[in-house]
Amino acid sequence: MIIASCCLVLLLMTAIAPCLPSATSIPEIRAAISEALVKEPDMGPTLVRLAWHSSGTYSKLGADGGSGGGTIRFKEELAHGGNAGLSSTAIPFMEKIKKKAGDSISYADLYTLAGVEAISHMGGPDIPWRAGRSDRGEDAVTPDGRLPNADTGPPGADKSDAAHLRQVFGRMGFDDRDIVALSGAHALGRCHTSASGFDGPWSPTPLIFNNAYFSLLAGLDWSKREWSGPFQYENGKGGSLMMLPSDVVLVEDKNFKKYVKLYAADKDLFFKDFSSAFQRLEELGCNNLA
Repeated sequence: MIIASCCLVLLLMTAIAPCLPSATSIPEIRAAISEALVKEPDMGPTLVRLAWHSSGTYSKLGADGGSGGGTIRFKEELAHGGNAGLSSTAIPFMEKIKKKAGDSISYADLYTLAGVEAISHMGGPDIPWRAGRSDRGEDAVTPDGRLPNADTGPPGADKSDAAHLRQVFGRMGFDDRDIVALSGAHALGRCHTSASGFDGPWSPTPLIFNNAYFSLLAGLDWSKREWSGPFQYENGKGGSLMMLPSDVVLVEDKNFKKYVKLYAADKDLFFKDFSSAFQRLEELGCNNLA
């Protein structure tokens, strides 16, 4: 650990020395997150989304974005299309824990820690996590449009959706296997019309982290849902489950599909690959983690 004592987090500063939680405070903060999830279990998938979206703005070429600044706490980034709903759910939920933790942990570390703790809490793999991210100011907020879209090009899954996924994830240094593994987080939660415009859960167990997303994606027939909302798929007419065009393209694209089949058949392999990819996602652009 490079800096032994914690520093005061000043939100308007563009850069400060890393604020590392002590070895004793990390388990306490994780326990606080887990206890809060026992009381509000529906928040679990949302914390994964918070951690994911906090990290998924990284650009390898521009060497900016990512989880390192904790900038998703600012209204400018929360206003990005992909972050709809987080300002009224995950952010206030985590603010209660931040107040208890005080300056012993940065927002940047707290949001990423919440993601790995939520995944573990919901039965997923134990993902390695390291501290040392420094909070930055609003000037570090990246432009909108860096997170993956649910649908690109013509309505419905097509080659443009596959190209979009490769462009977004490739910007961060991920390959096709990583793309499919990280997409497995859609085993959790559901879409809300009030946030994304889409509606419904991907799986019948939205609070359990498993490989059901892949089994359902590869094993069920998905057809266009006839409704007034954006193009999405349902598992048969009037089905209770949904998939987005960016999900269905994973079984329409030959190279993506082989990984969908691998993970549908082997939960342990999925957990292993997801853990590796999610740790890398959360650490993109971060230095001096310990």
